[in-house]
Amino acid sequence: MTRVHQADFPAEQPEAQAASRVPRAHGDEERPEDSGCPPRQGPQASERLDPRRPGGESLVKTESNAPIVEVERLRVRREFLFVADGYVERRRFLAVQGRRRNPPRPEAGAGFTTTRKIGGAVVRNRARRRLREAARLLLPGLGVAGADYVFIARQETATAPWPRLLDDMEKALISLRRRLLPHDGAPPADASAPNPRT
Repeated sequence: MTRVHQADFPAEQPEAQAASRVPRAHGDEERPEDSGCPPRQGPQASERLDPRRPGGESLVKTESNAPIVEVERLRVRREFLFVADGYVERRRFLAVQGRRRNPPRPEAGAGFTTTRKIGGAVVRNRARRRLREAARLLLPGLGVAGADYVFIARQETATAPWPRLLDDMEKALISLRRRLLPHDGAPPADASAPNPRT
């Protein structure tokens, strides 16, 4: 029997094996909160949810050739309270609230809510990251310009299969879109509501 000495093995082998690990798919990997977002230009620059890959390829799923809507983050409590008085669509893995602003703007707003009811800080952070990624992919194509949305994590948001989470968000956004778009020249549902950012 031929003995194989340690010297016969490449010195870099352990690192090469570690580098060959395949990252988890479907947006489940751990990453910084601002990953994929363009750098801010100043302290007052708005954070946008960029629906494109770094090369510019669109990832957005649209309904009926709807135009792509720019999305800005909601950050102020009164904005969340404003949306809470609008429509809500509940699904197994998340809930989505939506409400039109007056006067409308060309962007849609997006906020994300996780509570201690769904788990500790690790679970809440994971659920929030998944909601942000799903909204980045779906809201620009399925959202209504001039409306604000709040995505609420539920008990299984952090552990739901990624395709099913996307499916739940897609169905909720499509239902909200039908309720938020004006029909037959009728005024928007919240025409008398004040703009929460004024």
